[in-house]
Amino acid sequence: MTELLSSSALWAVLLTVAVYELGRFLQKKTGLAICNPVLIGAALIIGFLLIFKVPNEAYQEGAQRFSWLMTPCTVCLSIPLYKQLERLRGHLSAILLSVATGSVSSLLLIGTTGLLFRLPAPVRMALLPKSITTAMAIPLSQSADELVPLTTTAVILTGILGSVAGPALCKLFSIRNPIAQGVAFGTASHVIGTTKATELNELSGAVGSLSLVFAGILTAVLFPIAVKFF
Repeated sequence: MTELLSSSALWAVLLTVAVYELGRFLQKKTGLAICNPVLIGAALIIGFLLIFKVPNEAYQEGAQRFSWLMTPCTVCLSIPLYKQLERLRGHLSAILLSVATGSVSSLLLIGTTGLLFRLPAPVRMALLPKSITTAMAIPLSQSADELVPLTTTAVILTGILGSVAGPALCKLFSIRNPIAQGVAFGTASHVIGTTKATELNELSGAVGSLSLVFAGILTAVLFPIAVKFF
């Protein structure tokens, strides 16, 4: 099986698309937040690799084509932001202040928790950019010579958790304002969370896009300071 799959990179692309679409189908049919396409897809791919004993390197080699689309897809989130620009102008200062508070809180929480549980310094540094999009978190982790795979895993799990638990938390804490929802999703769970915010409300998606960009920039600025502090 390994030799057959190694002969072509197309299988990794087809597998990724297939499991993601299956996840979308299950989410649409069940309406359950836990049936997140990214979560379902990741679980199925891991199961496939384990069952057929396919090395992860073989899958990564074929799936790296999706990495080329990561930055363009992130940039495309500016489209809903542009459409809602007029509605956002009056709330811009409040949005940026909220995002700044959330980004700083995330760095402080991760750094403090890492020190409290005596995690090794490389692990703490790799986890610091967990709440920003992968396209920005990976270069930060690389700049600090830390564990890039751990950073990638933390970012993806953070996004999935925000997407799955976000709607329930909004109901629990009565967060009904679409702007507040967008700030929460975009700041805490980057692109994956913003995608869920877009499903809830177009304005929430636009605010989420703005929030994830500002959160990423601010985290990039504060990251070197956090590395020295923690």
